[in-house]
Amino acid sequence: MIIVYLLLLAGFSALLIKSTDILTDSLQEISKLTKVGKFAITSLLLAFATSIPELVVGVTAALEGRPNLALGVVLGSNIADISLVIGGAAVISGTFSVAGEFLKIDIFSVFLAGAMPLMLLLDGDLSRVDGVILLLVYLMYNYGLLSSRKKRPEDGKSRLLTMGLTKTFNKKMNKWLAWLFLGAAMLMFSADMIVKVGSSLAEVMGVPVFLVGLFLVAIGTSLPELSFEIKAIKKKQAGMALGDLFGSVVANSTLVLGVVSLISPIKLVNGLSEYLLAAAAFGVLFLLFWYMVRTKRKLERWEGVVLLVSYVLFILAEWWGRYCT
Repeated sequence: MIIVYLLLLAGFSALLIKSTDILTDSLQEISKLTKVGKFAITSLLLAFATSIPELVVGVTAALEGRPNLALGVVLGSNIADISLVIGGAAVISGTFSVAGEFLKIDIFSVFLAGAMPLMLLLDGDLSRVDGVILLLVYLMYNYGLLSSRKKRPEDGKSRLLTMGLTKTFNKKMNKWLAWLFLGAAMLMFSADMIVKVGSSLAEVMGVPVFLVGLFLVAIGTSLPELSFEIKAIKKKQAGMALGDLFGSVVANSTLVLGVVSLISPIKLVNGLSEYLLAAAAFGVLFLLFWYMVRTKRKLERWEGVVLLVSYVLFILAEWWGRYCT
């Protein structure tokens, strides 16, 4: 029975990834038609698009009364993003340089945004008030990004704020809108099934639903980011890769958990101890990634291997701490 559930989870995760590809491609084309600039597409639109799986799975879980699954998915996705995703992309695509601007303000802001829900959980729950705070942080982060880029010389034409919405919807727009709605329908269906299968798997295996979200579902929902990172790095677009990576971490931590906690507040049933290792892993892995890119302004293939090994060690430590002690 466990094998059947794992196969179903893999199948619906594949459907989730495909639907995200459709959504991402549609949003890219619509952005081009409406004349939204490259930075907006990468740092805001694509980052949001690749975080849609976590958002839809989270909302579905909250509506079905399982918000802790959403917490596991977000924590697991963030950990996977800064180790499995960027590490895997470096291993597959090779060494890539990192633009200096990412190491000054952006990476610090991303770390704070990623740690925000963990700090709010110190009192044992993520209330609706906390959800509002997280959504405000998400809006402030994106506003800060747009404002800072607007002041830079290379963005003097302010194309990213020129929406160009004066054109009527032509055939191309209608085509991509149709694909957008198809992708959204596929996404909602696959997310609903992932929540149901994941919950059933947790019951059959006798493990907390948080663990299923932390590992199995989180890896599945992080695959769109991995696909985009590999494509971007191979095209020598490290800035786009990191823009998507940073934006995804922020969207997961603030937008997704903010919306989930508004629908169904998250309560730590077993106390903080159940989440300490995952929270610590996020902090350590993020600082490790920051140290790697800051020292040489690049991420080499061997460093990608270190990040991948670190992710495996986290999985082993989480499993050992729960079932072998």
